[in-house]
Amino acid sequence: MLIGYMRVSKADGSQVLDLQKDALKEVGVDEERIYSDLASGRKDDRPGLRNCLKALQPGNTLVVWKLDRLGRDIKHLIQIVDDFNKKGIGLRILSGAGTQIDTTTASGKMMFGLFAVLAEFERDLIVERTRAGLAAARARGRKGGRPRKMDAPTIKMAMAAMSDRNSVAADVAKRLGITTTALYMYINGDGSPKEIATRILEREESV
Repeated sequence: MLIGYMRVSKADGSQVLDLQKDALKEVGVDEERIYSDLASGRKDDRPGLRNCLKALQPGNTLVVWKLDRLGRDIKHLIQIVDDFNKKGIGLRILSGAGTQIDTTTASGKMMFGLFAVLAEFERDLIVERTRAGLAAARARGRKGGRPRKMDAPTIKMAMAAMSDRNSVAADVAKRLGITTTALYMYINGDGSPKEIATRILEREESV
């Protein structure tokens, strides 16, 4: 059975779900089995997605218009698909960069595996650049300071670093030039952003 999920970022009427709904229905998803949210993809609380995931049963396939409609970030997407694989649930992407992903097929599983490898590579690059940037700042005589607020680039670096299960929060905070308390004000222990960080990231995206 096919189950669909769709999302737009704004609930003010400036964005509509019609295009996504038509695409889902065209591939055979029953309208009664389509869940939706009017919220940013970075928000943790998306009732439509929560209900959609609860409704999925072994043998079902979740159909999404584009990959960015589903997860907060690559790490979140990988977690979702890993959970699907354990439960025998498929994922199919209809459009955009993830069109090749259909985890009910061998080639689709391989493609998503490539996404996971690239996500790990990107995380390592961000951590490496963070260390290099701090080293360069120290070489210029700056110790980094301890700002009370974090900007979007620092938040992204913190998210990438904290997503590593082997990361130590105190070490991450030290590399970023902030306190551990400040780090946890913005970032959860698994690397996901808290509400204050989500707002900062959303402001950057809207600029």
